Amino acid sequence: MDLSNFTISQIHNGLKNKDFSATQLVGAYFENIEKKDKDIFAYLSLTKEMAMFQAKEVDSLIANKQELPLLAGVPFAVKDNIMVKDIKCTAGSKILENYFASFDAGVIEKLKANKSVILGKTNLDEFGMGSSTENSAFGNTKNPRDLSRVPGGSSGGSVASVIANECVFALGSDTGGSIRLPCSFCGAVGLKPTYGSVSRYGLIAFASSLEQIGVITKTVEDAEIVFNAIKGRDANDSTSVDLSSIKQTKHKSEKLDIKKTRIGIPKEYFVKGIDPAVEKSVKNAIKKYQELGAKIVEISLPNTEYALAVYYIISMAEASSNLARYDGIRYGKSLENDEQNANNDLLSAYMETRGKNFGKEVRRRIMIGTFVLSAGYYDAYYLKAQKVRNKIIQDFNSAFEKVDVILAPVSPFMAFKIGEKIGDPLSMYLSDIFTVSVNLAGLPALSLPCKEKDSLPTGFQLIGPAFEEDKILEIGKLI
Repeated sequence: MDLSNFTISQIHNGLKNKDFSATQLVGAYFENIEKKDKDIFAYLSLTKEMAMFQAKEVDSLIANKQELPLLAGVPFAVKDNIMVKDIKCTAGSKILENYFASFDAGVIEKLKANKSVILGKTNLDEFGMGSSTENSAFGNTKNPRDLSRVPGGSSGGSVASVIANECVFALGSDTGGSIRLPCSFCGAVGLKPTYGSVSRYGLIAFASSLEQIGVITKTVEDAEIVFNAIKGRDANDSTSVDLSSIKQTKHKSEKLDIKKTRIGIPKEYFVKGIDPAVEKSVKNAIKKYQELGAKIVEISLPNTEYALAVYYIISMAEASSNLARYDGIRYGKSLENDEQNANNDLLSAYMETRGKNFGKEVRRRIMIGTFVLSAGYYDAYYLKAQKVRNKIIQDFNSAFEKVDVILAPVSPFMAFKIGEKIGDPLSMYLSDIFTVSVNLAGLPALSLPCKEKDSLPTGFQLIGPAFEEDKILEIGKLI
């Protein structure tokens, strides 16, 4: 029996029926990792001792006929910018290569309470800054569908681990498309929740007003199960929301009527330059919903053309602020004693530490972020970007008065070759052109695979109104 290709519900039933044990299941996943990961490099570190301890706890619950949570015994992976107590957390950076987390992130606390099993920490672009997982300080992850191509980023390791059957589900973070883009490139399901619906406590900060922890799975049902386990208020995160106080448009027990659903297609997302194969795949997905009875409505999001510039100004400004703490004294890797002695002043020590231990992309973003926040340029760049961000939010609010959800491509192209864009930052940033608006507006979005026969994977995203994850999940399940 192949134990490494089950859904969460199948694992739950298998454990309850004693078809296999949690320790056997976890052992099967570690065997898969040992066979495959030397080629893929999805994991930065494994937590075998912790995983086997957690699996034995689940087997003990079963043996004693105690209640078994739905996620009990389910093996999962964690992006290495999310804290797991006593486990190394590098954020893909040399500056944190020896850092061990002193506490569990809010989402990890919830999954541990559900008796899920942590297999290890996955690779990412350094501090989540990238679209290909080539910016990791420890080496690039490869796309399991085609090892010559990137898996997307920055949650490339998490997505690759799911697609390679090296875990059942994985946690990622999405600042400007970092869950949805690799899911599109690898053919996975990825949920970027509404800003505030999932705690960010224990997520190493890159751009605090944009990023959100989310879920990567093979099926929409699995994404829903994990999201329901990790969502909700966390006293440690002031931006998290008590979802019970928010009226959900569609209650879980209510059946979605697709024939009464209006799906908006933004004309700005089907532009010149999009890969014809991507456009064909997404339009076929639209056609499927039309055949199911959904009403397809063309809409306009007129400020979309400014979204990429606005996103990079705001995210780089926030990165400049958030990463200021890594100076080798308060946080981050310190200089060796002989290097410290060679520096006669504190500024030189800071510059030496940050220059040696931050990668090229991180240094680039810190410098641009510092520039747009500096005296004389703040109003021209950062303040103006925040004003346009409000216009983008208004665009979505107006659209949701006419439609229930929005359907759009995730990326204008499919997975590119390793090394193809790494030397051209502007070309790399264009990978995010269809995803960043969602983060600027703080909305939920679900990436779904829609590849054509014999082609590379691609994907489309369903974007919903704030806190209406239930709606996009139900619509996603239909196809």
